[in-house]
Amino acid sequence: MVNLKVYQHFLHRTDYENFFLKEGDKQLIRESSTHQPNPERYVHTFKDLSNFSGAINVTYRYLAGMPLQRKRFLTIGLSSVKRKKGNYLLETIKSIFEQSSYEELKEISVVVHLADFNSSWREVMVQDITQKFAHHIIAGRLMVIHAPEEYYPILNGLKRNYNDPEDRVRFRSKQNVDYAFLINFCANISDYYVMLEDDVRCSKNFLTAIKKVITSLEGTYWVTLEFSKLGYIGKLYHSHDLPRLAHFLLMFYQEMPCDWLLSHFRGLLAQKNVIRFKPSLFQHMGYYSSYKGTENKLKDDDFEEELFDIPDNPPASLYTNMSVFENYDASKAYSSVDEYFWGKSPSTGDVFVIIFENPIIIKKIKVNTGTEDRQNDILHHGALDVGGNIIPFKQNRQCSTYIRLGEFKNGNFEISDVNQKIPFDVHCMRIHVTKTQKEWLIIRSISIWTS
Repeated sequence: MVNLKVYQHFLHRTDYENFFLKEGDKQLIRESSTHQPNPERYVHTFKDLSNFSGAINVTYRYLAGMPLQRKRFLTIGLSSVKRKKGNYLLETIKSIFEQSSYEELKEISVVVHLADFNSSWREVMVQDITQKFAHHIIAGRLMVIHAPEEYYPILNGLKRNYNDPEDRVRFRSKQNVDYAFLINFCANISDYYVMLEDDVRCSKNFLTAIKKVITSLEGTYWVTLEFSKLGYIGKLYHSHDLPRLAHFLLMFYQEMPCDWLLSHFRGLLAQKNVIRFKPSLFQHMGYYSSYKGTENKLKDDDFEEELFDIPDNPPASLYTNMSVFENYDASKAYSSVDEYFWGKSPSTGDVFVIIFENPIIIKKIKVNTGTEDRQNDILHHGALDVGGNIIPFKQNRQCSTYIRLGEFKNGNFEISDVNQKIPFDVHCMRIHVTKTQKEWLIIRSISIWTS
């Protein structure tokens, strides 16, 4: 196997491009040329792939649409091949556009890579796409491309890692290259990029949800945000990381499936943990796999098609005087991803405080404690206050006055029309423990909607 630790060592160095130019590509060429009667083609393929921060030199064929004139907020990438059974690509494209508002459509672009080498199938698909989505193509929202076969590396006689059958290794290795060429094409189209598979259904206003998550993570380092727990669905990247991701998939294309490679890529760029948003924004809808037409009934049980109530959670700092268990710190209760705060048995007078960067007008507040598997780790006795008139306090800031909005019931708190109940803009919000409890406390989510 190619040594991922070697890649890790050089990924963060300024000279890693020269390293792979001099050694890495030569090694790959030597390894793969043993499987190829014509190594000159392989040398040609990898000759221009060595600059990991720059685009891969591929001449794409434009099958529908033209390069975009204006940079968008989000590019949605799809790669598709001919299936033995079923075809869900048109339904996937339809879902992307139908689940987006008019304003959201202005901020997205969709790039479809028809990656099958069968030209007859590509022609049929292009005809169907152009007939059904002509206005989106004309508006510059939809492009269909193809990377010619001549740019692909060896796909026969590959290493049989994990004892996969030869045709399975060929399928997943080509899929890695399909994605690499798609990602490479999309590198400068938008600020962010999300990968979908070609058999996916989208949540209503998924773009708005993604933007809120990105805003809530402002100032936090991340490489990949996940909006589905399945496969290569709903994985979001900064566009500036796409060239390195494309090169990475190409370098290790025959080693393992793409979703395994992606977890390595995330870790190599120093994002230690998965950051996954719930509810999921994308759902797998295909019944037959693109590999041999086998059945694939996988579903994401966290998916919600109608997301009417996405919180805003404006930027804030959080602190608590409760004893925190391990790394389940206060910020995790306020995050839009799947994590929570966990504190040891709270006492009367303990607090969990949110201090907003700027004063806000609150419409609605919702706080949930406990989890399904720890249903007793709730706040049994507590209240929620909001404060104004912020003052310096030691190394933090705090509010000098608070108004109580209500008590927790069965571990939960929810209130609407807050802006009609208090006479000031809110600088702070406080969860106040009103009675000591022996049970630990999980604050699963804090959701705030502003006006």
